[in-house]
Amino acid sequence: MKIIVCMKQVPAGTKVDIDPETGAMKRLSGETRTNPYDLFALEEALQLREMLGGTVTVLTMGPPQAEEMMRDAYMMGADDAVILSDRKFAGADVLATSYALTQGIEVLGGADLIICGRQTTDGDTAQVGPAIAEHLGIPHAAWVAEVVGADEKSIRVRQDLVSVSQVSEIPYPCLITVDKDMCVPRLPSYLLKQASKGRPVRVLSFEDMLDHDLSRYGLIGSPTSVERMFAPPEAERQVYLQGSAEEKADALFQILTDKKLI
Repeated sequence: MKIIVCMKQVPAGTKVDIDPETGAMKRLSGETRTNPYDLFALEEALQLREMLGGTVTVLTMGPPQAEEMMRDAYMMGADDAVILSDRKFAGADVLATSYALTQGIEVLGGADLIICGRQTTDGDTAQVGPAIAEHLGIPHAAWVAEVVGADEKSIRVRQDLVSVSQVSEIPYPCLITVDKDMCVPRLPSYLLKQASKGRPVRVLSFEDMLDHDLSRYGLIGSPTSVERMFAPPEAERQVYLQGSAEEKADALFQILTDKKLI
């Protein structure tokens, strides 16, 4: 079985730099980490490979520094790693991102199963995975909480959809997005680190894509845009009341009265 796992490098903290003209996040600034949901996707792919055989390829779109994340994937057990990196991909929204990843998947010869994390911690749209499936014209299941079973022809998954839970059997090729806590991601292995030290991380540019229509990629191919960026309002500071219980109650009553909350 050929499995492709789509992963993403996201900001490690809450402070990020935003381009004031485009509203796009500056990916080259600040500390980064692997999107947490994608670790569950990779672990599920590795477990399926152990059960059914085959290969696991990790795919991402981002700057060259994403190689660090791909090296971590090698240390967890991934067989191959590919980065889509080109200035023409920059500033992409969900539609342009999913299309570029789709092109990357097609350049790699497709896959029996594509696994994505449910969402990313920077965008939180939860739309890239399903959009990839729509571009490829393959069935998909989102918000998968458990892989019930799998064989050479199909995969059976349980989806938790807010108020209902359903089990679906999907034939290959297909795509699933997995939720957190469905498994326990394994730790990177020192032995795999040594074994994969010389293994290359392949980088694909815009010229490697099958479709060279610039209107489908990056900022140009993004129909959604950020109109305005602003800092969130500063939260009010905590107030500590001193004195006896009666004095604190009186002070609290006065604060609520001044704020016209009572």
